[in-house]
Amino acid sequence: MKILLIDTMHASFSKTLQENGIEIVEGYHLSREEILSSISEYSGIAIRSRFKLDASFLDAAAGSVKVIGRAGAGMENIDVKYAAKLGIQCVNAPEGNRDAVGEHAIGMLLMLMNHLRRADAEVRNGIWRREENRGDELEGKTVGLIGFGNMGSAFARRLTGFGVRILVVDPYITISKEKFPHVEQVDMATLQREADVVSLHVPLTDETRNMINREWFTALSKPIWFINTARGKNLVTVDLTEAIENGIVRGAALDVLEYEAISFEKIDAASLPLPFQYLIKSDRVVLSPHIAGWTHESNEKIARFLAQKMIDVLT
Repeated sequence: MKILLIDTMHASFSKTLQENGIEIVEGYHLSREEILSSISEYSGIAIRSRFKLDASFLDAAAGSVKVIGRAGAGMENIDVKYAAKLGIQCVNAPEGNRDAVGEHAIGMLLMLMNHLRRADAEVRNGIWRREENRGDELEGKTVGLIGFGNMGSAFARRLTGFGVRILVVDPYITISKEKFPHVEQVDMATLQREADVVSLHVPLTDETRNMINREWFTALSKPIWFINTARGKNLVTVDLTEAIENGIVRGAALDVLEYEAISFEKIDAASLPLPFQYLIKSDRVVLSPHIAGWTHESNEKIARFLAQKMIDVLT
């Protein structure tokens, strides 16, 4: 059996598979067309986000490829439903970077609530303003999570030490009170009425695309701090900027942007739209380049979890 690596991964991925008698072929520099010309040679494909595995790609892979592994959590670059119809199993590894995402979200939130972006820049420029940079404490606040899979639950675990109330909206699961006694499962209206902080932890699907928009912000009962470590296109950026300007959003922490390329390796900067220009100039916004799940530890854990899942399918 052979597995084709379309993207680079931690060395433990290849090592684990080879120890189980599976040959690894490195195809990092092969074009899509070159890969398709030899796709029948492989039992599996491992990819991060280099390009989309659409119906035409999957048609070519059908019959030989048994498993596609995505190194990460989101699966939007793979037509998973069509793959299933062709008998190709798709697996991912959210267990590998959930801890990194949870920690990153905490860090961005604390940075936002304590004005650390602005305060750091001011001190570096010889400005010493204490009262203007007085922050807010998390203790006693209500934090609302939209989505409670691997990422949302990891964030919730890290919030427990801060003395907050945690609300969760996720219509697809029933949260175990035994495992998460500190979490209240509610509907969206309750979250919008009671949350001081809202953090997004959903995949990008037809249902969740643009789900955070002007209508959603308008339904909030009080100003919030907003965090997005999920996908940029879950959020309508221009509606967020309006909400910040109108005082509906006190501040936003964004690890992902609507303007990212499909590979997540760059921003579509051909013509920076006005909402993005607003974000980079605002001292009420904290930004990072899609690195919430991007740690040295998560790199290894993603590779290890993904390798084992692919082995389980093939053996």
